Amino acid sequence: GTNDQFFAYVAYGCDLFEEGSLVNLTASIIGNVFGFKAIKALRLEDMRIPFAYLKTFQGPATGLIVERERLDKFGRPLLGATVKPKLGLSGKNYGRVVYEGLRGGLDFLKDDENINSQPFMRWKERFLYCMEGVNRAAAATGEVKGSYLNVTAATIEQMYERAEFAESIGTVICMVDLVIGYTAIQTMAIWARKAQMILHLHRAGNSTYARQKNHGINFRVICKWMRMSGVDHIHAGTVVGKLEGDPLMVR
Repeated sequence: GTNDQFFAYVAYGCDLFEEGSLVNLTASIIGNVFGFKAIKALRLEDMRIPFAYLKTFQGPATGLIVERERLDKFGRPLLGATVKPKLGLSGKNYGRVVYEGLRGGLDFLKDDENINSQPFMRWKERFLYCMEGVNRAAAATGEVKGSYLNVTAATIEQMYERAEFAESIGTVICMVDLVIGYTAIQTMAIWARKAQMILHLHRAGNSTYARQKNHGINFRVICKWMRMSGVDHIHAGTVVGKLEGDPLMVR
């Protein structure tokens, strides 16, 4: 740092925040304070959240043990990959990649953050071909397989429609993007718990405020907020590969 950088510890009373509302919490913690003229830059490094307030949030529905029991996989890391190329494949070719990856030994394939419902592949087509690949790979290997179906959409109503269709065709996991917003994330987490669906969160958009070391929000804080919201997984960057990711942070 420099001589004009300082750490400040700020305490808030719990009564200042609505119970179970991440939106209300963040409206205060990262609201107008980041726009004050008196400061050149501001970064939220960490939060210690009182247990009493934390208990007003749903939290994740499944832990590591429950997920392993659902997948019947123990004693090793779960191995996954993302379908590439992320954009441009037809539904049939997309499903073929899913099948080949799972047949080759992966536990999961996943949609990328910007795969929603584009002209080259509509969401329902993708879901059906993906699940065909999942079911064929599961039958061939005798293992539980999965594909993270991205239910991110323009409105909550559309996301419900996609998530309910994904549930109806037998997926064990679906995903949403961080850019849908805190209210939508909490809403989908509540749905996922009721549906007994594992919910993955892709951190798309996170780096717009997490990478600068003198301004924004530390990814550690985003992780805590998402756990409070109720997602089971969060995309954490990579130690190697194209995405930034500090080894200690990823760990």
